[in-house]
Amino acid sequence: MQTELLREDQSRSPEQRLRPQRSRTDCPILLSPRLVLRAPHEDDIDALAHLANNANIATMVSRMPHPYTTADAADFVRRAKAGTIGPGTIGKCVYAITKADNGAFLGCCGIEPHADGKTVELGYWLGEPYWNQGYATEATQALTDMAFRTRDIDQIDARCRVMNMASRRVIQKCGFQFQGSGMVDSLALGGTVAVEWYRLDRKTWVSLRSWGGMR
Repeated sequence: MQTELLREDQSRSPEQRLRPQRSRTDCPILLSPRLVLRAPHEDDIDALAHLANNANIATMVSRMPHPYTTADAADFVRRAKAGTIGPGTIGKCVYAITKADNGAFLGCCGIEPHADGKTVELGYWLGEPYWNQGYATEATQALTDMAFRTRDIDQIDARCRVMNMASRRVIQKCGFQFQGSGMVDSLALGGTVAVEWYRLDRKTWVSLRSWGGMR
């Protein structure tokens, strides 16, 4: 029986082998060379409030208020644990980005399913002291791999403000391709801002994994 299963798996294409046999909606802990991505918890509240209370961050993401208080951080952790963050909560994963060596809280990332059932949206932010050190790219790669390996999806979307060159570099380094531009609401700015839309489809992800192009 094991030989038959192995033969069957080898007969499948790389894309078929990397597609989950059934859809999963759990949010496993993710490990990368320098990071641990895990669920936010109460011990993160002070660091979360300190790092997120920064206009340079809040104005670059759509749903973060500014100023950002300890009460906001506590509410975020509570809603993350309850699975009630954002409009599309079913199948959504929210992660605290932490350092593997000392557990320091660096920021947050997550995925949120679209209504079509075949697309998820990826987002992230890092505290300013941790910018330009490759952490955002490392977290995005780990999250991307998890989404394609554990969910029966066809593509992952990501957006960044037109003026956010650092975020654009992260998205592009992870293999996402430019799709277009548009406007989204910004909670911190109280209006709409221009964003660019990028997409990574499963076939491209499989090719990048095969070529080693995502490390």
